Amino acid sequence: MSSSVKTVVRAYQNYINGQWVKSSSGEMFPVYDPSTEEVIAHVASGTAADVDHAVKAARAAFDTDRWPRTSAAERGRILYRLAEKIRANAARLAELECRNSGKPIVEAEYDIADAATCFEYYAGLANKVLGHVNPVPANALSFTLREPVGVAGQIIPWNYPLVMASWKLAPAIAAGCTCVLKPAEQTPLTMMEVANWFEELGLPPGVVNVVNGLGETAGAALVAHPGVDKIAFTGSAAVGKMIVKSAADTLKRVTLELGGKSPNIFFDGADWEAAVDGALFGVFINQGEVCSAGSRILVEKKIYSKFVEAMTEKAKRIKLGAPLERETKMGPLVSKEQYDRVSSYLEVGKKEAKVAIGGGRPKQFGKGYYVEPTIFYDVDNNARIAREEIFGPVASVIPFEGEPEAPRREVAPRRHRLGQSHATNLRRSAVGRLQAVGLRP
Repeated sequence: MSSSVKTVVRAYQNYINGQWVKSSSGEMFPVYDPSTEEVIAHVASGTAADVDHAVKAARAAFDTDRWPRTSAAERGRILYRLAEKIRANAARLAELECRNSGKPIVEAEYDIADAATCFEYYAGLANKVLGHVNPVPANALSFTLREPVGVAGQIIPWNYPLVMASWKLAPAIAAGCTCVLKPAEQTPLTMMEVANWFEELGLPPGVVNVVNGLGETAGAALVAHPGVDKIAFTGSAAVGKMIVKSAADTLKRVTLELGGKSPNIFFDGADWEAAVDGALFGVFINQGEVCSAGSRILVEKKIYSKFVEAMTEKAKRIKLGAPLERETKMGPLVSKEQYDRVSSYLEVGKKEAKVAIGGGRPKQFGKGYYVEPTIFYDVDNNARIAREEIFGPVASVIPFEGEPEAPRREVAPRRHRLGQSHATNLRRSAVGRLQAVGLRP
């Protein structure tokens, strides 16, 4: 598959108040293709001053008649137009998402379609935000009316860049809020491309602003800004705790979608093929870079050895390769930082458990942040690889004895449970996604 971005290193500024503007510092940072370790873009490095500029633009758009007087039906039409634009440019966006994040092109195509679907869903919901009348004595009238919160600060993770941005932008726009969105510094490119369309699709200046930058600068400034009414964050539990503390100073509303160490539990008598495929799908989809990855695989002892063997054989079919090649089932991790993190856990796991497959870097790659699909077995539920979120293609298989024991092992030690996300709905087609990672013929 040819790539329209392979030979061009793009430069992206911040999008504030309907205009593309440089960072106040004039600085930019590089964005990499994790499969080649090459720079594919430079992006403005936002500062606290840039965040302030964006928040003031969002505040003005919310407080004046530019946006509050836009009808719910018109907000819905804008969202529909945005969904149509994404679908019309799906191939180009998927390619860019693929090169920026390292996920296989088939996965990226699913993600772009998911983003469009999300905008369509909230487009239909925009004019259906209803209040209701409350029962009160006959001589009184009481009713509730749902109103937009105000300025929403939105901090996006790097594992599903455009999907996660759509999950935050679409409901905020539908509700009548204005937004300041900070993409992940590792994967900002698809969001920046979509921002190019805002004006032509009818979004007034200031309604959606996009400020790039590091978490400790742009992200922290967004959370602390007194002009922001709501923070929506997806990311690690450690950063989530910092956001709660910072947001408390200005009494912001906060929504957090954090990490986890989610269990998949398999009993004797389960549908065998579906169980094995499901176990592998749960931990290896998107290179394991999923907040609800089923990375703790609890298997009843009656089928434990057979299950580990079957998982290992099927894991051998997962083809690692260049993300743009359609036969690739698993690409590289998103960055060197993430590669180093996962590699360190692989060394921990080798000391704590047995290795059924994987455990290192594939020998066929000279460059790129590739990690082999790895299955550890005979893992103790108190081991670090069973307690701590690795966020990579690393499975910990844990035996248990009968149904009464399963719920006790399902819960990791309490001190490591903050922010678990057991059932995040990623809007996936289960069969299609299983085929995407090569787990069904």
